[in-house]
Amino acid sequence: MARLLYSATMSLDGFIAGRGGDMSWLTEHLGPDPLVDELIADIGALLVGAGTFRGDDPHRGTEAEGKAFGGGWQGPQFVLTHADLGDPGPDVTVVHDLAEGIREARSAAGERYVNVLGADVARQCLRAGELDEVLMLVAPVLLGDGVRMFTDQGGPPVRLEPLRVDQGPRSTALWFRVARCPGR
Repeated sequence: MARLLYSATMSLDGFIAGRGGDMSWLTEHLGPDPLVDELIADIGALLVGAGTFRGDDPHRGTEAEGKAFGGGWQGPQFVLTHADLGDPGPDVTVVHDLAEGIREARSAAGERYVNVLGADVARQCLRAGELDEVLMLVAPVLLGDGVRMFTDQGGPPVRLEPLRVDQGPRSTALWFRVARCPGR
């Protein structure tokens, strides 16, 4: 069965986006990375929050704009939202319920990963006891403000087991298995 993996690039001070969801900070940290290439090959589906799906794009103004992983990945995407997205495009399914989104994304992913994109959806998956792994690419920058990797005021501690640490060309990768979280 597909595992749910939350992956993102964050600043050393814990932000995955700048103020107002600004992703322009990320542009200088993108580029060839063997770990990211390996990950992309193992992704079978995306479970994406509406803010991330409609949000700021570090590839704005390029051919890669609006494409998952800058065009490096194609496949089924499940966008979790209560809003009407109109026609979100090919391979995109709008889901209104977390359990439904997880079920459909896992089915589509087969034995590969469901890559969770968006801090709020990742928090919901964690709270539901559905998140299996976390991969953070830590970029050498301090943003000072913005969207935090996780925000769960009053949530219980979540124990993580290290799986892998890699020093890439633009970031340091920290990969963990979720050992104990709410709902498990």
